Amino acid sequence: MSKSEKKGSEENKNLSKEVLANLKASPDLGLFKCVQCGMCTSTCPGARHTDYDPREMVKRVLENDRDVIFDDKIWNCFYCYTCQSICPSGNSACEVNQILRQMAIDEGQGAEKIASFTTYGDSFLEFGMGAIPNEFFDNLIKDIGTEYLDLKINLDDIRSDLGLGGYILKGESLKEVGDILEGTLFKDRLNEIKKYKK
Repeated sequence: MSKSEKKGSEENKNLSKEVLANLKASPDLGLFKCVQCGMCTSTCPGARHTDYDPREMVKRVLENDRDVIFDDKIWNCFYCYTCQSICPSGNSACEVNQILRQMAIDEGQGAEKIASFTTYGDSFLEFGMGAIPNEFFDNLIKDIGTEYLDLKINLDDIRSDLGLGGYILKGESLKEVGDILEGTLFKDRLNEIKKYKK
């Protein structure tokens, strides 16, 4: 295929249809029902604290603006699903965002944005559950206060006082999670993303 033919076929791709056909898209994702009312943006914490605008992002997808895939603003979504809970049309800007981010990573961009979160993946491999990355620990103490440190230190005692068991998986349960992570090539993907870690 010549360069011009390849470029022509890429231009003919419909971004909104690609998003809807993506495995991550819910069967009832109301992307084509979006009326651009802005309810998603009005309640979005990412929009409140950054230049991210879920309404604009969805508009660009509907307009087949493929540059949105590589727009740094899409990385400011918190994945809180507030947009989905408020949308009168049944759309989820959050889901659309997740698909765009994966498209960016598949195109070789954006992996550096998630590299610091690989310690979540490491804890899944080691303990069968996620844990807050160590590099975020100091910021959490700064933002929340020493209460966060007290909670971390005394978590086992607190859980015991509440009549709760341990929260770290062991034995067969840990093996089952490990088998799932291995079968889905999670570890390989994690190692690929770690290449971008600074």
